[in-house]
Amino acid sequence: MKKFINKGLKLTPQRAAIFEYLDGNKSHPSAEDIYLEIKKRYPMTSFATVYKTLEALKSRGDIVELSVDPGRRRYDPDTGPHHHLMCIRCKKIVDIHKDFSLKVPEEAKVSFDITGNHIEFYGICPDCKKKGGVENGSI
Repeated sequence: MKKFINKGLKLTPQRAAIFEYLDGNKSHPSAEDIYLEIKKRYPMTSFATVYKTLEALKSRGDIVELSVDPGRRRYDPDTGPHHHLMCIRCKKIVDIHKDFSLKVPEEAKVSFDITGNHIEFYGICPDCKKKGGVENGSI
């Protein structure tokens, strides 16, 4: 939780609960997921408080907004280099901490200062495979 403290945000009990929820969280929650969890402890918390806190943390580089789920924004407190695998059925997202070295085309090196990359994999998770309807990874 220390990484979220002293970020220029007034530390309210609701924000502290958001920081605590995000700290080490590997579920890649949406703003709604976070809101529903925080509301259990702080019923007067508004969705706007959660969303504004997430936007502030994102702008400071403390969390990353993921684009792997087009249905809703998801957030990742792990800002280190890694990639993601998302189940196309249940939308579960898993971190992949592996270096997939890619050869950057020369024209990209000339015209861009490359600052990073992100690879997204899609598939069907083991839980969804157990539920049936999947043969050899096909839908």
